[in-house]
Amino acid sequence: MTFSLHHKLRQSISGCGEFWSYIFMQVAAMFGEGKGGVVDKPDPRAAGDVVVVKIHAVPMCTEYKGFMNEGTGDNFGHEAAGEVVEVAQPGRVKVGDRVVVQPQNSCGKCQMCAIGEHIHCQSGRNIREILGTEPASATYAQYMHKMEDLLSPIPEGVSYTHAGMACCGLGPTFGAMEQMQVNSLDTVMVTGLGPVGLGGIINAHYRGARVIGIESHPYRAELAKKLGADIVFNPQDEDILDQIHDFTDGIGVDKAVDCSGASAAHRLMVDAARRKGQVTFVGEGGDFPLGASRDMIRKGLVLRGNWHYNLGVYPKLMRVIQDVSDQIDTFITHTFPMRDVQNAWELQMTGECGKVVLDPWG
Repeated sequence: MTFSLHHKLRQSISGCGEFWSYIFMQVAAMFGEGKGGVVDKPDPRAAGDVVVVKIHAVPMCTEYKGFMNEGTGDNFGHEAAGEVVEVAQPGRVKVGDRVVVQPQNSCGKCQMCAIGEHIHCQSGRNIREILGTEPASATYAQYMHKMEDLLSPIPEGVSYTHAGMACCGLGPTFGAMEQMQVNSLDTVMVTGLGPVGLGGIINAHYRGARVIGIESHPYRAELAKKLGADIVFNPQDEDILDQIHDFTDGIGVDKAVDCSGASAAHRLMVDAARRKGQVTFVGEGGDFPLGASRDMIRKGLVLRGNWHYNLGVYPKLMRVIQDVSDQIDTFITHTFPMRDVQNAWELQMTGECGKVVLDPWG
């Protein structure tokens, strides 16, 4: 069994493995009534091909919505970058490897997993059976369990904070634009400029496209322009569709990505897309009216859903992250120590931010 120096030192204090039950890490928690903070939970241990990752950067996503609704719990997050600190057997990763922690769970054996589409695995694995205990699956934590095949290497010179953008920051819209083959001849519209949508602005601008943003929040509209949007329209304008058509010489947008999940944004994408255009749904939300004849057959539209990206294109995404380092510094507007997670959630509720990152060790 291979241990990190951190774990060796902890074990040596007592001289026996039983001491592990008295060693605790910090994990972010919601206590209800607008209160948040950290709690202590036992350090995880590796078993089988499930390793322990020391988390160095925690990009925050939509967990604040639970906080806003006075939720409780201590198992939050699905984005992280960190360092492998314990493995139970030789495998694909070793102690000291710097890694991006890919979201979700997967079986590693089905057809979807075999072609790199782990996000669409229907089986998953029972990690509890491997560990013999409840897995440490939260990313809002100092340590976590993860299957080794869902750990992607971080290139030398890329910080943990920047590497963490390979999850929801840039990942979903990168996957969408890979599918749509966005290029410099395209006009691309991104609706909903929260952290995922702002990442879509970066991805579309990187590919040389002309970029339209759709957002009502003034802070995020201005941030989108700094990140590469050519223009940002307010979805609350009654004539927004006319504005889009005017900007595209009456043709409509070539490709569109929604990151809001709002039914009105879904409808706007379909209406604003040109004939033979492409539309990809990233933001999850409600239903919207779709006419097969009017919207798809007569217009010849291609509609897609995209949750993440194929792991086979991870090296390409990491190259993007390396190339847009300055934009990422603008994109990440705030960093908080994890003990101040309540303040981070409160900030996210205002919308006055881009991507927010927690430091579990700050």
